[in-house]
Amino acid sequence: MAYSNFTLSKVKSDFAIITDETQDLFADITPVQPSELLSLVLKDQIPLASAINTEKARSELVIMPILMEVRRLLKNQISIFSGSSFEVDPSQGLDGRCDFILSRSPEQYYIASPVLTIVEAKNESIPSGLGQCIATMFAARLFNQKEGNPTDTLYGAVTTGMDWKFLKLQGQIAFIDSNDYYIKEIDKILAILFGNSSP
Repeated sequence: MAYSNFTLSKVKSDFAIITDETQDLFADITPVQPSELLSLVLKDQIPLASAINTEKARSELVIMPILMEVRRLLKNQISIFSGSSFEVDPSQGLDGRCDFILSRSPEQYYIASPVLTIVEAKNESIPSGLGQCIATMFAARLFNQKEGNPTDTLYGAVTTGMDWKFLKLQGQIAFIDSNDYYIKEIDKILAILFGNSSP
């Protein structure tokens, strides 16, 4: 079974996850201004991604440039994986490909722990990706434990590129941010991704 088979109700029942949708997770975030490069790229590529209107176009033209900006901000001390296989525990359905994985390791040839942030790209529906994202975050926690790098908190995002919904997994509670962030708030999106991926 692939991560994409997990709905919100399935991930809650399979892994005894409790969801909390009441928290403003990043109310005190300090915005991070985008570089001139990212600003120009987004200005040029957002209209194209919107016109093509596929998950692949949004991933390549909007999401990846944002993640690359975070990597630059962190002086290449994190790794980014796109469309990589993440086989953690097939017996529990925790296998398949992830849209994006951010790891605190600078190792780029393979996924090394600790994995910190999972980003799921969706064409239009944010809610349809929540279960998938939580399942992948749960898998990332198991992966980090197996690799000897346990992490108390993992972060995730479900995004269309234009609309971002952030999540946090602590223990058995999956916090789904009460706020959505939109591409015009790129400074806040960058701040959240930067803060959740930095050493």
